[in-house]
Amino acid sequence: MVVRPLPSRRPPAPRPPDPTAYDRRRAWLILVMVVVFMMINYADKSVLGLAAVPLMDELGIDESTYGLISSSFYVLFSVSGLVVGLLSARWSTRTMLLVMAALWAVAQLPALVATVPALVVGRLMLGAAEGPAASMSMHTLYGWFPPGRRGMPSALQIGGAALGTAVAAPVLTWFIVHLGWRSAFVALALTSAAWCLAWYAVGKDGPYAGAAGEAAPERDASRPAARTPAPLLSRLLLSGTVVGSVLSAFGSHWALAISSAWLPVYLQTQLDLAASTASVALSAVSVLSLLLLLTVPALVDRRKRRGRAGPAADGLAQGAAVLVSGAALALLPFAEQRAAQLVLVAVAFAAHAVAIPLHYVTTAAVVPATRRGAVFGVVAATGTLPGMFVPYLTGRLVGGAASEATGYSIAFLLSAAVMAVCGTVAMLAIRPDRDARALGG
Repeated sequence: MVVRPLPSRRPPAPRPPDPTAYDRRRAWLILVMVVVFMMINYADKSVLGLAAVPLMDELGIDESTYGLISSSFYVLFSVSGLVVGLLSARWSTRTMLLVMAALWAVAQLPALVATVPALVVGRLMLGAAEGPAASMSMHTLYGWFPPGRRGMPSALQIGGAALGTAVAAPVLTWFIVHLGWRSAFVALALTSAAWCLAWYAVGKDGPYAGAAGEAAPERDASRPAARTPAPLLSRLLLSGTVVGSVLSAFGSHWALAISSAWLPVYLQTQLDLAASTASVALSAVSVLSLLLLLTVPALVDRRKRRGRAGPAADGLAQGAAVLVSGAALALLPFAEQRAAQLVLVAVAFAAHAVAIPLHYVTTAAVVPATRRGAVFGVVAATGTLPGMFVPYLTGRLVGGAASEATGYSIAFLLSAAVMAVCGTVAMLAIRPDRDARALGG
């Protein structure tokens, strides 16, 4: 009798890993790096304003010249943001962030020459390198977080900007007061270089970086997949939600441009605060901004998940944030008590920040993933346009008025009017559910 061996039971072959699986630990590591990236980004923006008073005194420049130096930061800011956004589908987000941060370090060095042309060159270079930072770092995050988990990472990414100002104001002011204003620029160059080394070690593109990584409904396997072409870029950009989001960002960045260039000067020259006290006030504004960023978007998301938010909830939150800041700016010239002035400063330069993460969230909701990088680039380029002219315009108004106080009053009232228009249109135009159905977002 021949004994036949029993067939061996082989364990089933392991299923290949899902390339789009949500890796929570890795995603939050990338989020931490992006938050630090944004902290450095906004510290770079704020350093000129923090050093403005001693810098203007040493170089003997007036308000208009300082405003020109500050505005030069934005000359290439929007253009580079647009170009990089349009080309983002061809480049790795890991590489883009690495190159940007390396250029930030180099861009701080012309300040050591301490001449107006050198400062302009440094700010031009810095603006070109920082133009795509917010949109491309958000694009990087969306590559690691699936659509249902993007609200809080978006708020934290923008919160990195507020946290950067809160930390940078006292730290850089200490450098400026004790080691001279040039030392603050050197410290930022070294910080950017250190971030580059860390990002080179841990940075990576995420599984949701393209259309393949987006969540998709299940389909019948017996039927061939129908490939729906992405809408034209012009159609996406002209949708009500994208237009309203751009205007909310425009109004928010109008206030941000005044804050980064002129708020430290205003606090010291008009409210008679010492440099160290002004830095504490700036940190308080940033902390309030951070608290709003961490609560308002989360509250909107929670209400939507529970079905308690109407179709206009996103637009109402964005538009109201810009309107509240504009109202505080309109009241600021008429406040006489120091406490009231500081409260209005805090509201005017903190509340508007809520619109920045929400305008990315609402834009992403209506835009297919294959178009997201390009649309983010266009949205960022147009939304940040105020930085190109608002610092210089404010300097002209302050320097050309009968008194500096009158010039600030005119600048604040003009800003309030622009922000009122932007906030109102955003509240009326933003409807992500409606536009997503029409555009395939």
